[in-house]
Amino acid sequence: MNNKKARAFFMVPYLAWIILFVILPILLILWYSLTDSSNHFTLNNFVLFFRNGTFLKMMLNSFWYAFLITLITLVVSYPAAYFLTKVKNQQVWLLLIILPTWINLLLKAYAFIGILSNGGLVNKFLQLFGLGPVNILFTDFAFIFVATYIEIPFMILPIYNAIKEINSAVVQASEDLGASKWQTFRYVLWPLSRPGVESGIQAIFIPSLSLFMLTRLIGGNRVITLGTAIEEYFMTTMNWNMGATIGVVLIFLMIVVMLITGRKTKRKKVNL
Repeated sequence: MNNKKARAFFMVPYLAWIILFVILPILLILWYSLTDSSNHFTLNNFVLFFRNGTFLKMMLNSFWYAFLITLITLVVSYPAAYFLTKVKNQQVWLLLIILPTWINLLLKAYAFIGILSNGGLVNKFLQLFGLGPVNILFTDFAFIFVATYIEIPFMILPIYNAIKEINSAVVQASEDLGASKWQTFRYVLWPLSRPGVESGIQAIFIPSLSLFMLTRLIGGNRVITLGTAIEEYFMTTMNWNMGATIGVVLIFLMIVVMLITGRKTKRKKVNL
């Protein structure tokens, strides 16, 4: 009985935090999305969102950029995480990977502005070969490159942990049974490390849907996503109802992604 009371007592701060900073803000956003400027109930905000081609284009852009960022980080992070499990002094290498995450996002964005600008380090290097200056900043490439660099640690760590937990005897057994390296990867390594991949995809894809700081600072006005639209409606036009509507759509998209990447797959027998 005392254990139940102690557990309930320690649950109070957690529940208070969830209610005040998660549930109530979501309910507030939902309220704004279902009302107009006069606080009257309406569905016109959602009708306008799905009928307006501009909003649909922003949604497609958000998915496209998030997909590219996630795909590139996965392609780079999986081999890096695999080789990280094989090297010595793994804790040192992990620390080097984690260190950039300790730096404020805004500072990293301004650092890349200095690196990629016309007078930055990249263009100065290109000028040595007579190739500069090249307009790199405020392009789709710059935005995807910087976003990928910033998100890579959040993909490497869960994949590394998943691969690290795989029993090396299982991999060795597949090789002893005549499986090629590709078959070992496809039927053993990849399925067993898939939970880490899915966690990494969630950690990258979902935040990438709502990026707005990097789209402004690195992508300029060329990169338009739902995140920049929300910022525009809340901070510039002061149309909180439409901004909340976009926020609700974005939350729904995030939930869909979580359900897709978090579903459990049935194991099936395969022939090597």
